Amino acid sequence: MSEERNNNTTPTSKGELIDYRILVPAVIIMAAMSYPLAANEAQAISILNAVFDQILEVFSWGYLWYGIVLVGAGLYLSFSKYGQVVLGDPAEKPRFNLFEYSSILIAMGVGSTIMRTGMLQWTSVANDPPIGVEPGSSEALLWGNAYSMFLWSFQVFAIFVMVAPAMAYILHVRKRPLMRISEACRCIFGDRFTDGAGGKFLDVIFLISILAGAAVTLGLGTPIVTHNLSALFNLEVTFGLTLIITVIWVLLFSMSAYVGIEKGIKRLSKFNMYLAGGFALFIMTAGPGVFILDYFTDSIAFLLNNYIDMSLYTESLGTGEASHIQTNTVFWFAYSATWAMLHSIFAAKISQGRTIKEMILTYLLAPTLLSWLATGVLGGLGVYRYLTGEVPVLELVQEQERMSVIPEILSTLPFPQIALGVFIVVAMIFLTTTLDSTTYTIAAYTSTKDMSKNEPSKFLRIIVAGIITTFALILMRIGGLEPLEVVSGLLGLPIIIIQFLTIYAAIKMMNQDKAWLNNVRK
Repeated sequence: MSEERNNNTTPTSKGELIDYRILVPAVIIMAAMSYPLAANEAQAISILNAVFDQILEVFSWGYLWYGIVLVGAGLYLSFSKYGQVVLGDPAEKPRFNLFEYSSILIAMGVGSTIMRTGMLQWTSVANDPPIGVEPGSSEALLWGNAYSMFLWSFQVFAIFVMVAPAMAYILHVRKRPLMRISEACRCIFGDRFTDGAGGKFLDVIFLISILAGAAVTLGLGTPIVTHNLSALFNLEVTFGLTLIITVIWVLLFSMSAYVGIEKGIKRLSKFNMYLAGGFALFIMTAGPGVFILDYFTDSIAFLLNNYIDMSLYTESLGTGEASHIQTNTVFWFAYSATWAMLHSIFAAKISQGRTIKEMILTYLLAPTLLSWLATGVLGGLGVYRYLTGEVPVLELVQEQERMSVIPEILSTLPFPQIALGVFIVVAMIFLTTTLDSTTYTIAAYTSTKDMSKNEPSKFLRIIVAGIITTFALILMRIGGLEPLEVVSGLLGLPIIIIQFLTIYAAIKMMNQDKAWLNNVRK
């Protein structure tokens, strides 16, 4: 069988390190999908938004329950007999200590997006609150920050991690050579499907969703830096500036992915945790620290009191257009689903020596805690400047490019140049750690080497970085990111089905091996 050939064949050249049967179709489909979207952006957005609105009208309840069911599945796997199963040799120590492990998962899980949502997400809700709440009111402001925290809570991280048990099990326990979705589902579909066209179809779907998501992430992450650089050095935001920032970013995440997890991704992730923590302390001491602590406390209380409402909010009795919370939650979960495979495969790769319980709970808790703290500090600063009238934030986000509001808020701090500079560095490193993890994971996924014993080739990591960058730059140049962002959300639908298949596959494999008896720590 082809599975045996993969075990016994060692690639002898750089070209043989790549499985072209899944990489080439995925790239071709991405190119075929991106060009018409970018060339006809206005029409594409209109059509895609109509499709999304239809999904929102018919299936919004399904996305909401989807997140809750995955949280339940995660808790079940963690606290049942399966939770004690060790992902690897029960006698071996985890590859990373808890701080390193958490830092890598946080950097991968939240990336630079937390810098954008933490600072400005509250404005979308404050300007368009749920039914019965007055825009701009105190209640709307509480809804805004609490909802920003909700977006980075248990549902989204359950979406990110729940494919990981199956992937980690085939990699570290069953020692399968290929780290792929098709391989994880072998116990369900059998050898013929997995080694044939069906398996290749599953793997290509994964690659398309991740390539699209990575291109959009790079494209949307760049304005966070360019607008702050513009404010710092009084520069005009042009495509030339965007190109320079993107090239620098590409060099950073390519180098990090090239040197690997230990020397690149781990070190950057740890460094950024310290830098982000120092930046938060600076905002607290140099800015309105007491207000931020009070507002953070109120936001947490509001979030906990309304968590179920936010989780299952469909606005079924609304008579007008759906509010931001209703539409954005569905899109956020759908968009997160496109990243689910990537996060889970990367988590699986770095979880050698961890138990299933440790892996799931760390991913549910560590990024959530960091995200809530970041939202409390960044969102609190923005709300305070709005309340004092120093920065009319709610008006500005409606009148100008949203990312340009961030430097206006940061510039109100003492030593504004330092604040802008540190914010830029933190955002760049966050996006770097997201994209180097992405590059590393795609390289591992498309590699023909035995991933249970090896790292993906450095040559392949550079190839993947080049593909992601090329798509992002082309789309940014011709303005096609927005439709691709909607497409990325729509691609979440087939991914959701695959997620549940892999959860079933993980349980089935552990039952077949009686892993809760044979692969636990003594």
